[in-house]
Amino acid sequence: MQLPILSAAAEAAHAVPAWVAVAYLASGVLFILALRGLSSPATSRRGNRFGMLGMLIAVVTTLLTHEVATIGEIVGAIAIGGGIGFITARRIAMTDMPQLVAAFHSLVGLAAVLVAVAAFLNPEAFGILGADGNILTVSRVEMALGAAIGAITFSGSVIAFAKLNGNMSGSPIMLPGRHVINLGTLAAIIVLTALFAMSQAAGPGENQMFWIICGLSFAIGFLLIIPIGGADMPVVVSMLNSYSGWAAAAMGFTLHNTAMIITGALVGSSGAILSYIMCKAMNRSFISVIAGGFGAVADTGGGEAKAQRPWKRGSAEDAAFLLKEANQVIIIPGYGMAVAQAQHVLREMGDILRKEGVTVKYGIHPVAGRMPGHMNVLLAEANVPYDEVFELEDINGEFAQTDVAFIIGANDVVNPAAKTDKSSPIYGMPVFDVDKAKTVMFIKRSMGGVGYAGVDNDVFYMDQTMMLLADAKKMVEEINKALQH
Repeated sequence: MQLPILSAAAEAAHAVPAWVAVAYLASGVLFILALRGLSSPATSRRGNRFGMLGMLIAVVTTLLTHEVATIGEIVGAIAIGGGIGFITARRIAMTDMPQLVAAFHSLVGLAAVLVAVAAFLNPEAFGILGADGNILTVSRVEMALGAAIGAITFSGSVIAFAKLNGNMSGSPIMLPGRHVINLGTLAAIIVLTALFAMSQAAGPGENQMFWIICGLSFAIGFLLIIPIGGADMPVVVSMLNSYSGWAAAAMGFTLHNTAMIITGALVGSSGAILSYIMCKAMNRSFISVIAGGFGAVADTGGGEAKAQRPWKRGSAEDAAFLLKEANQVIIIPGYGMAVAQAQHVLREMGDILRKEGVTVKYGIHPVAGRMPGHMNVLLAEANVPYDEVFELEDINGEFAQTDVAFIIGANDVVNPAAKTDKSSPIYGMPVFDVDKAKTVMFIKRSMGGVGYAGVDNDVFYMDQTMMLLADAKKMVEEINKALQH
């Protein structure tokens, strides 16, 4: 859920009208219902509607109670922003959703910085001046935190977007002494924030401290994300989502806007919880995520050592025969499916198999794709029924009774090394038990490729595994043709 930040003047010192408090409370309740709805694909559309209604109430209430701008300026701004959003939403491919989400986070962060700058340059309009004519201490803290978190969110999201969009390498870019630099920069931001809060009078020194805080925050956002590999972006996206919420909450205090405080806290806390869940699913330390560089994994060289092991190659016709004879098929999609845009032909394959009396289910790993829920979004776009899609913990016990585990574009999430090899970088990460299925079909472009962890996969060489080496979309299309003959 994205949070627009309203750059409005602060509420007047007099008591807030009762209807305003009720309106903001209603919007807060709707945001909570939105988060509840977004927890399940089956209720996600309803959750989005709740969120949209809650934001509409909050925006209208703020506009009615603040002299933000003239009606003409407001309508013009809505037309420009709404037009850009509408065109973007119409043109963006579902496979590019991770980039779009990262871009949204950057805008939220930048908005927080701009609100903090506006409050710093014109504190009187925001009602944050004390009796001595200086900015209140608590407002200084809120302003500095909002600017810092917003700047980190902005620059970090820009790097995430560039990695996801292919504008820069998705591999970890390891800077020498990065942890020392990060800790030093963070310490400097904290010290400067404290000095800025304790400053008693406006002056050149105060101005410099505020701008230095902003500059260092933009820098550390860049430093935190650039060492992280593109394959680890699910955690990064959820983490940046959390940052954007906290930035908005801090600005809500500066603006004395209850709706922003509530919504920012909801987004921040839910994003933090999601980040923790994603870290657990990837066997990562939550603290190391915040520190940056957690995605860097050294190449073990395992791929070359195992490349000469015997494996079986199958054809689309072989796959179609086994699929048609199966009682139950579990499909496990990964990022390779997204790259090939194979979700529609995969759904067609499922429809064909169901007509043949085959039970078809989809297993989704928490970190499959490039953002939380990436595979769910793609399958929903292809109109895959929600009741056929299961999370890892809900379907993992069924592989022993499954005839075919159909893996399309996934790798590390089905690698048994996570359970058996303590030296593996993915050891401890929950994975699908595909090795228990009677037959495993594995679609990948070539035997040379490995997952983000850079380790080979023993599933390739199992007796019951059939390797289907081709572009995922083309291979499934050929399987569908064979199924219909």
